[in-house]
Amino acid sequence: MTTRRQNTPNAARRSDASRRAILTAAFELVGEVGYAKLSIEGIAARAGVGKQTIYRWWPSKGAVLFDAFLMLGEGEGGEAALPDTGDLEADLKLVMRATVDELNDPRFDEPMRALSTEISHDPDLAAVYRERLDGPMREIKKRRLEAAQRAGQLAEDLDLDMAVDVLWGPLLNRWLQRTGPLTPEYADKLIETALNGLRHRR
Repeated sequence: MTTRRQNTPNAARRSDASRRAILTAAFELVGEVGYAKLSIEGIAARAGVGKQTIYRWWPSKGAVLFDAFLMLGEGEGGEAALPDTGDLEADLKLVMRATVDELNDPRFDEPMRALSTEISHDPDLAAVYRERLDGPMREIKKRRLEAAQRAGQLAEDLDLDMAVDVLWGPLLNRWLQRTGPLTPEYADKLIETALNGLRHRR
């Protein structure tokens, strides 16, 4: 008796291909038309799927765009961590300069601003953002600061959550509010100034 198993489509593979097509379409379109004109209909047309397929997986265009950002970091392999050469200032400057480069990249600027705006208006999306991106990234940053704390490079009683806000908050605020240029020199000065207050007081 013959079997039809070999002729049965791989549903999981097809679903993954559709998911990636949708996320890629969302990321491309928001850069082309802006978030205000981005629509589920437009994403579906670009991805070659039906609207119902998108709504089955995501409740809004903001949720689709958020997953598109997460997809960019997939497949890097290994456990994420900040560099640790033993020189906290040098390591943080390296990370901050890389963040400046990303925020200045025109491919990401419009999508990231759109996502930031949507998160501020959508409590459900904000909760997903905290759980899936901001929370894990905060823990990665805190682990590097903990290592510096154990090495005596930071105050023993330092509140690490507050330290993360002090280090990264000004950069993101300058980018979001457009209060000044984002440059490597600004990134270096930010780290130097913040560490002056976070280091152990002799």
